[in-house]
Formats: sequence, structure tokens, C-alpha cells
Amino acid sequence: MSIQKPKGTQDLLPGEIEKWQYIEAKARELCLRFNFREIRTPMFEHTELFQRGVGETTDIVEKEMYTFLDKGDRSISLRPEGTAGVVRSYVENKLYGEPDVSKLYYIGPMFRYEQPQAGRYRQFHQFGIEAFGSVDPSLDAEVIALGYTFYKELGLKDVTVEINSVGNPAVRAVYREKIQQFFAPVKEKLCKDCQSRYDRNPMRILDCKVDQKYGEGAPTILEYLDEECRTHFQAVQEYLTAMEIPFRINPRLVRGLDYYTHTAFEYKAAGIGAIDTIGGGGRYNGLVGQIGGTDQPGVGFGLGMERILLVLQAQGVDIPAAKPLDVYLIGLGEAAERECVKLLQNLRLAGLSAEKDYLGRKIKAKMKSADRYNAAYVAILGDDELAKGEITLKTMATGEQETLSLSDLVQTLRERAGQA
Repeated sequence: MSIQKPKGTQDLLPGEIEKWQYIEAKARELCLRFNFREIRTPMFEHTELFQRGVGETTDIVEKEMYTFLDKGDRSISLRPEGTAGVVRSYVENKLYGEPDVSKLYYIGPMFRYEQPQAGRYRQFHQFGIEAFGSVDPSLDAEVIALGYTFYKELGLKDVTVEINSVGNPAVRAVYREKIQQFFAPVKEKLCKDCQSRYDRNPMRILDCKVDQKYGEGAPTILEYLDEECRTHFQAVQEYLTAMEIPFRINPRLVRGLDYYTHTAFEYKAAGIGAIDTIGGGGRYNGLVGQIGGTDQPGVGFGLGMERILLVLQAQGVDIPAAKPLDVYLIGLGEAAERECVKLLQNLRLAGLSAEKDYLGRKIKAKMKSADRYNAAYVAILGDDELAKGEITLKTMATGEQETLSLSDLVQTLRERAGQA
């Protein structure tokens, strides 16, 4: 075949997609418990949104966005992350007018042009939450707790939470000078990216995997927090402790996006190699105003779905199998086959999962098909049984067979499936 999927993408096929559905269902169920509501935003936005929201000095905007001109000569980009689009929607649809805190979640694909590796794709998927309208540090702790609970309830082991405060603009202005002074003697030894970051966003040098040796002994932003930032960060720690969410402070954690203020955090898990971060987020109190709305505080996270699946596999965590087929119908004879079509529809309308053969195979091949579908029951209808108004029902787990009235089949199967 000459046409193949693009580099850094994947086909999610039956047999694998059920794992995704299970994880997504867990995310939705947990968000319901935490009172977050779903939002769905476009997969592409005006490029300016990400330049203003994510930050022009980030690797994402500088190197990784899929950006193109549409037929109207407008610069459009596939979304590289979820927060900017949710903020744009929050502003455009005036959700800030709601009387309560807006608590939103999303699940969907993101796009970044980067070198694919284990758990990292050019089209990848995130589960994210965003909460707008409150500076309360308990909301920061709640967001962190939701992510931690999500991982724990999926069965991931040894998940750790790392937190830091990245201060506010005034704090970062002071810290920026201190960082520049620290790195000035080794500026020429830094990688090309960090030499560029030195003038534009020196905090990002601490996030560089190449130049970590030059960052040893660098001052931390925690040394320069003002009273407001220290109080907020201390309260977040106290709330996490109260909720029994284990965490450690990582003063070098800065995250790769420009919009964070106060709390920044990451989730770590063993089992996926050197890159052990499986999700992260933080508070972004100036982002709504930066994107054009009446400024509102916000806090949220983005969790990588591919990373979750990789860790589940590495840790040997079994995801519950998909629900088996309730019943597989086998018709023997023309009249019986016609009746099976009608019966199949009635079973499905009654809420049962049902299937039949469409290839005209013999009964042995049909039984093998029922096995492959992991059917709980096989219902066999021949022309003679049809004439008597009866049908044979076989329990696949035990091999037991029984004869039922044809008119009782649907109700019997509903009762046994716990639906009646």
C-alpha cells in the first residue's frame, strides 16, 4: 500500500480503542463528581491565540505548531494544547458572567510537530480541566487532587506530585535579573535555544534538558516570592496535606508555557523511560485578560492520554475488558434467517448487544464467530423451532442448552443481563 498514516500518528483499532474508552469514561465520571462540565472547542484556531496565550518564546510556538494560511489568507494553527482555546471560548461566550466559578473539562486531540518517541506523537490526546473565577488556593489543590485521583483510580502505581510557585509578574521581574546574572558567565556555552531564552525568558533555561549542568546552584524563585505568593503557596500545601495528596516541592519546576502564575505542578510516574512526566498544569491569573477578556483568574491541567496508556502497560495494570456480547443469533433455514433479522432488531431495541452471521457460513463457523465476540449466549433458531414458536438458548460459559418460547427470549435475556 503506497499511502500510509503520517509520521507521529496512530490508528486506534478495535481491541485497543476499548482501553481509550475506559480511560475517557473514568475522566468523565470523575469530572461529574468534582462538578466540572464538558466543553468542546475547535481543533484549529487563529494563530494569534496561541502566540498571545501560550507565549511566543515557548518551543511550542517557535518550533512545534502546525500553522498554515487558509483560503482567506488567514494564519491558522492546529491547537498544540487545550487551555488557550478554552480561555478564548470562555471570553467569547461570556461565561465569566455566570454567578459561580466556571469549571470545565475537555478530552481531545492536540497537534505538535516534534520528534516522535515513546508516548509522544504529533497528534496526541489530552484530558484537561480549567477552573475560572477564583484566586482561592483550595481550588489549586482541588485541581491537583482531581488529577491525582484520576491516576490512582485507573490503577497507576507510584504517582508523585511535584509543585512549585512561579510567582507573579513582579516577582518574576526580580527573579529574571537574578537568573540572567547567574547564567551570564556561561551564556556562550548554553545551547542555541537557551542563548535565545537568556534575553527573552531566562526562567526557561532551568527547564532545558541539555543545559542542566549549568543550572546547578542557580537561585530558585522561592527565594524571591513576595508575601502574597508565599501565603498562596503555603495554603496550597496545607490543603493538599489535608486531602492526603502526597507531594514534594521542586523549586526548578517552571513548566514549558508562559502563562503560569503562582502554582505550577507536574505528575510523575515510573515506567516510560527518561521522560517521566505524565501530566501537569498550574494557575494562570493573567491569561484571560491577555487573550482579550475581562481578566479572571484561572487554574487547570492537561494530562496526556498516550502517556497514561504507556504507564498502565509498563506497570502491568489490567484495564477491565469490554462488556461481552449479550447474544449471538444463529438461523438455520430461510424462514428462520428472516425471523433472526427481526429478532436482532428487537433485542437491540431492548438494550441488549446482539449479532448474527452475514456470510452464509455453516453452524460450526457461526459458533466460532460467537466465541470470538465473547458472546454470553447463543440463540439458535431453526425452521422447525420457528413453526413451534420456540428457540434454543445456549449458555456459552457452561455449554448448557434450554428451550424457550420465542416470545420470551428478549425478556429472559434482559433479566439475565440485569436490565429487567
